[in-house]
Amino acid sequence: MAKTESVPDVLLDKGDKLQKAEAKLKIHPFDMESWIILIKDAQEKHIDHSRKVYERLMSTYPTCGRFWKLYIEEELKCHNFEQVEQLFQRCLLKVLNLDLWKFYLTYVKETKKGLPNFREKMMKAYEFALEKVGIDVASGTIWSDYVTFIKDGEVHGSYAVNQKIMATRRVYQRAVMMPLANVEQLWRDYSNFEQSVNEIIAKKLLEERSRDYQNARRVAKDYEATTQGLKRGAPAIPPQNTPEERQQIDMWKKYVSWEKNNPMRTDDQALIKKRVMYAYEQALLTWGHHPDIWYEAALFLDKTATLVHEKGDTQQSQKWRDEVAALYEKATAGLLKNNLLLHFAYADYEEWRVKNEECHRIYDSLLKTVPDPTLVYIQYMKFARRAEGIAAARSVFKRSREDPKSRYHVYICAALMEYYSSKSEEIAIRIFEHGLKKYPGDVNYILKYLGHLSHHNDDNTTRVLFERVLASLDRDKSWPVWSEFLRFESSVGDLASLVKVEKRRVGAFEGECKERETSLLVDRYRYLDLYPCTTQELRAMDYNVKAEASFSKTPFGGPKKTLAPTTQDATKTTGGVARPDFSHMVPFSPLPSSNMRANQLFGYPVPAAASEVLMNMPPPHCFHGPFVAVDKLIKAVTEKCPASFDAMLERMAAGENMDVDAYTEYTGLRKRPRPGEEEEEEEEEEGNRQVAPPQFDVYRMRQQRRHVQT
Repeated sequence: MAKTESVPDVLLDKGDKLQKAEAKLKIHPFDMESWIILIKDAQEKHIDHSRKVYERLMSTYPTCGRFWKLYIEEELKCHNFEQVEQLFQRCLLKVLNLDLWKFYLTYVKETKKGLPNFREKMMKAYEFALEKVGIDVASGTIWSDYVTFIKDGEVHGSYAVNQKIMATRRVYQRAVMMPLANVEQLWRDYSNFEQSVNEIIAKKLLEERSRDYQNARRVAKDYEATTQGLKRGAPAIPPQNTPEERQQIDMWKKYVSWEKNNPMRTDDQALIKKRVMYAYEQALLTWGHHPDIWYEAALFLDKTATLVHEKGDTQQSQKWRDEVAALYEKATAGLLKNNLLLHFAYADYEEWRVKNEECHRIYDSLLKTVPDPTLVYIQYMKFARRAEGIAAARSVFKRSREDPKSRYHVYICAALMEYYSSKSEEIAIRIFEHGLKKYPGDVNYILKYLGHLSHHNDDNTTRVLFERVLASLDRDKSWPVWSEFLRFESSVGDLASLVKVEKRRVGAFEGECKERETSLLVDRYRYLDLYPCTTQELRAMDYNVKAEASFSKTPFGGPKKTLAPTTQDATKTTGGVARPDFSHMVPFSPLPSSNMRANQLFGYPVPAAASEVLMNMPPPHCFHGPFVAVDKLIKAVTEKCPASFDAMLERMAAGENMDVDAYTEYTGLRKRPRPGEEEEEEEEEEGNRQVAPPQFDVYRMRQQRRHVQT
C-alpha cells in the first residue's frame, strides 16, 4: 500500500481547515491552534451563527479574560446590549482580569452616558472595579481615570464644589497608599491638586500621607523585582509538566509567599488577606487546573479566619470561613469538577463545620460525574460512619454494591470498618465472602481476605480458604497466593506442612521451577526485606531481590532473565514474534503534545525575551519553503571564495572582477609589500610612533610638549 502524505494546511480550503480543527479538538480539547482557526472563522460570521463557537470556547477556557472580552466585543458589534450585560454578569466576578474590567468601564461610559443618572452609575462602576482589582499594581490607569472623571464633572454652588474637592481628595489619598506602577505620578498629581486648592493646608495633608506613599513606592519596586518574568493572561490548560510550566508555577508561588510575608508592613489582617487572595486569584486564572493552588488558597483563608477568631472577631471569622466554602465550590463546580482531591477536602471542611447535609450533597454530586466511583464510595462510607454512625455507612455500602462501576475495594473497606468499628468478626467475614463470590479471580482482593483471616488464629479456616481459592484460580494468577500460603505455613505450621506446600507449588509451576531449588530455598527463609544470602550471592544465583514479592506475576521475587522464555518459546507464545528483554531498558519520556508551544519543548527554561519571541512565532508546520540545500550552498561558497590572497591575485590576472580591498578587509589578510617597501614603511611607523606617557607622569608629559613645540 502506498504511503499517503498529509496535505499542508496552506493548501487546504477553509472548510477542510475547519473540519481538521474540529477533528483535532475532539482528541485534544485544549489545542490552541485549532481554536484560533475556529475563532477566526467565527469573527467573519454574524454573532447569531457563531455564538455556539464562543460558548464552546468559554466552556473550555472559562477563566481567560481575553476570550471573554473577544466574545463580548462580537456581541457589542451587533448592539446586543442585553447579551453583553449578561456576559459581564457571568464573567466579571469570576475572572479578575484587568483588561476585562477596563473594557467593562469603557462599556458603561459609552452606553450609559445618555442617562440622567449617568454620573452616579459611572462612579458606582469605578468603585466596583477598584474594590475588585484596585490593588493590582497595573490598575493605576483606573485610579487616574476615576480622578479625571470626578474633576470633569460640572457642579454649581459652593457646597457642590466642596463635595467635588472632597471626593477627589478621597480617591487620591486611597490611590497613593496603593503600590501601583504609576504611584509616583499619582503623588505628583495629588500634590498639585492640594496646592491648587489651598496652599496652607496642602503641606499638612501631604505630610500626613507622605509615609504611606513612601511605603507604597517601596512595595511597588519590590513587586516589580519579585514578579519579573511572571506571565499573565494565558488560557488555563491541564498540567503538562514541562520545565517552563514548573518555572512559572514556582514564580507564582514565590509571589504569593511574598504577599504572605506582609510587604506592606500593616497590622490590618483584612488587607493582608485581600492582597494574598488576589495573588491566588491571578494565579488561578492561568493555573486553574492545578488542585494544589486551590487547596493552598483555601488553607490560607481558613488559617486567617482562625487567627481572626482567636482575636475575638467572630463575625469576620465566620464571613471568611464562608468564603472558604465558596472557594471550594468555585473549584469543584468549574475547572476541577472531576477532581476527587478537592471534593474530599471540601466535604471534610463542611464536616468540620457540622454541615452534614452539604457533605451528602458533595458526595452525591460527585458520584454522578466520575467514571470510577470506587474511591468516592469509600470516603463516603468513612464520612457516614464518623458523622452518623455505622448504620449510615452500611447504607452507603449498599449503594456501592448496586453500582456496577464500583470495584472490590468497597468490600475490603466495609469489612474492615465492621471489624474495627462494630467489633463484629462475623459481619466482616460475610462481607469478604460476598466479595469473593463477586470477584473470584481478583488476586488483590483474595490476598487481602487471606491477610485478614490469617490474623485471627483460626488456622483451619484459613487453610480451607487457601484450598478453595487455589482450586478455582487460574494458574497464571496463582503464584502470589502460593507465596502467601507458604508464608502462612512458615508462621503457623510445622516443617512437614511447609515442605508439602513447597512441593505443591513446584508441581503447579513445574516448568518455571525446574532447576531452581536454591531460589525456592531462599523464598522459604526470607522475611520481608531480609534474605539469607548477601546481595552478591543472590545475584550470582540470578535471584532478583525484591522487598515484597506478593504481587509479582513471576516466581522468585520478580521477573528474571533466566525465567523469561527463550527466543524459541517466545515465538510459540506470541505468534511468531520474539520479545526483547525489557529489564535494562530506560523508561520512555514522551515529548509534550502537539498543542504545546515551541518554547515548551526545550529541556531548560529559556530567557523571558526569547520566550516572548518563540510565543509570537508561527508553529513549524506553517513553513513550506523555500528550503535551502545546505551542502550545495557550502560547496558554492567554497568554490567562489579564493583560499588565499595569492589565489585571488591569480584569478584577477585571469580576468575575474574581484574587490581586493573588500576581500582583505573581510578576511583580515594584509597585502604583501614589494621588496624595499617594507623597510621604508617600518621606518615611517617608528618615526611617527609616540609612546603615551603614564597618566600621572608630569615630567614626561612636559618633555613631550616641549618636543612638539620645537
